[in-house]
Amino acid sequence: MKRPTLLAVALVTATAAVPLPAGPATAAPAADRQQQYAAAATEYGVPIDVLLGVSYLESRWDSNAGTPSTSGGYGPMHLTDARQVAALPRSGHHDAPGEDPRGDESRRALAPAPATGNAPPSAALQTVDAAAALTGATAEALRTDPTTNLRGGAALLAAYQREVGAPVGVGTDPATWYGAVARYAGADSADAAAAFADEVFTTIGAGETRVTDDGQRVTLPARAVRPERSWLDRLGLRRLARPDGLECPSTVSCEWIPAPYAAFGDGDYGNHDLSDRPDRQKIEYIVIHDTEASWATTLQLVQDPTYVSWHYSLRSVDGHIAQHVKTRDVAWHAGNWYVNAKSIGLEHEGFAAQGTWYTEAMYRTSAKLVRHLALRLGIPLDRQHIIGHDNVPGTTASTVRGMHWDPGPYWDWTHYFDLLHAPRLDTGTPATGLVRIDPDYATNQPAFTGCVTPGTPCAPRGSSSVVLRTAPAPDAPLVNDIALRPDGTPNTMDVSDHRARASAGQTYALAGRQGDWTAIWYLGQRAWFHNPASAPTAAWTVGMVVTPKPGRATIPVYGRAYPEQAAYPAGVPYQAISPLQYTLAAGQRYAVGAVLPGEYYRASTFDGSSPGDWTVIRGQNRYAQIQFGHRIMYVDLADVQLLPSPVGAPR
Repeated sequence: MKRPTLLAVALVTATAAVPLPAGPATAAPAADRQQQYAAAATEYGVPIDVLLGVSYLESRWDSNAGTPSTSGGYGPMHLTDARQVAALPRSGHHDAPGEDPRGDESRRALAPAPATGNAPPSAALQTVDAAAALTGATAEALRTDPTTNLRGGAALLAAYQREVGAPVGVGTDPATWYGAVARYAGADSADAAAAFADEVFTTIGAGETRVTDDGQRVTLPARAVRPERSWLDRLGLRRLARPDGLECPSTVSCEWIPAPYAAFGDGDYGNHDLSDRPDRQKIEYIVIHDTEASWATTLQLVQDPTYVSWHYSLRSVDGHIAQHVKTRDVAWHAGNWYVNAKSIGLEHEGFAAQGTWYTEAMYRTSAKLVRHLALRLGIPLDRQHIIGHDNVPGTTASTVRGMHWDPGPYWDWTHYFDLLHAPRLDTGTPATGLVRIDPDYATNQPAFTGCVTPGTPCAPRGSSSVVLRTAPAPDAPLVNDIALRPDGTPNTMDVSDHRARASAGQTYALAGRQGDWTAIWYLGQRAWFHNPASAPTAAWTVGMVVTPKPGRATIPVYGRAYPEQAAYPAGVPYQAISPLQYTLAAGQRYAVGAVLPGEYYRASTFDGSSPGDWTVIRGQNRYAQIQFGHRIMYVDLADVQLLPSPVGAPR
């Protein structure tokens, strides 16, 4: 969505600390995280299964280099400190100006104003204060030291358990901790608290083991527990209405907070368009965004008829979902009208740079929602159809520069697709000629800059992105994006500059191999990334590619797949098939994500009174969607050969 500089996480007041004595400040040796969990559980009388389960759903036991989550949470227990996050310097690297969220040049550009004023305070965003009061530790230690952070989380759980009148002690039945676990979510409704607690107890039942981002192996043995859900009633939380027609799976917490469809004068209206999808037009994409605003500010924005819209918002602390626009209607979220008309937009609470990690609770509910929608609507679970806002192309050459870059390089696409239970096609070899980007998220740590202040290094941490260079060497310049740097200068390592990166799950055509380096075709050039056999950052796969038809030196590349002029009925303005700055040259190949008809959904008035409104204009043109750079793009099928990937693949 179009975001002028917005409020960061709102300043909030401290929660009232529960007046309970803290236990002795004992901790296990720093070298063993498993022992640290056990020591914290013993100190505060929390069953180890419960402590591990809650921590897993917050952070997957990661420390995240002491950086805050997208909702201001720190460490394995996600102790929140919104005041600290609000005080951090801001890099200023918000989305570049210029993206019209509608992305439809048949209408005047939409320029929404930013929200003003502080969002209401939330106790869920300041739990570090209560943890400090309970443990005697400083807020800084609770944020940055994993051992202290675990003690803080255990102390909070024990305090919440006492608040509901339930027994405390390491030998107590984990089933009786359901209310405390639900309280830990920080949810403001019983539905959201229960959904969080249910996920925790599902994790306890299934068990987990993994190596954390700082190299610690942690194990939660599977244990069958039937939680006593009646403890939830002691929290006194509101129950959400779940109206008929709410388009969420039954296993998540979801509510209806409608985005307004309203006229507001001078022939303008907002903040979305009516349609009848998929009967009127097939939905091809689900677009993943982050909000660049707090939860409260996000809800304020989407309920403004003069602002923009998206279909769903997801809250960081507990994964709660709010639906705003029916999936049959077209929200204004992607900056490209062709994509808007054929997509569903999900906004995840967070900041692409300053908040560097997303909670497991939000990943899980997002994946449940996306899988639910994809299965219902026939959307493939792959990176050609489940895309980031940063993968949406500009509509014409003039709009390429202003397109957004969220959810950013720290969104864990591999883990997300694992949660989606998406199929993986890893049956290829170098001879098949297609490469699917697949770095190990935790150990893949590109040296990005500008997360906090321009030019300064970001904290080292895992990323879904691999860096692309002009030659097979670590000191070679990054590749160039001619649309942003016509003089041919290289792109940069700034966290917002995604134009020399490929992201996990994206598929490219092989352009060469040399030692530990692999080249792909990218923005009309060879782009090299480090891909050693001992620690591969990509997998071989199979599929279809396009290359220019014989005799064509170059062909144009487009940011939308619109029909030819002859398809437009009288009275409907023709939307020009306007090429982008790029060309696809003979000898190059690009992976195909879909073959699509040329379509334009006409919607320009509040009541559908303009000629052709609320109809889909279709022509004879057909397009191939290709992975041309970091963003998807389109080529006219009349210009290309559509071939199976092994044909003529370089080795």
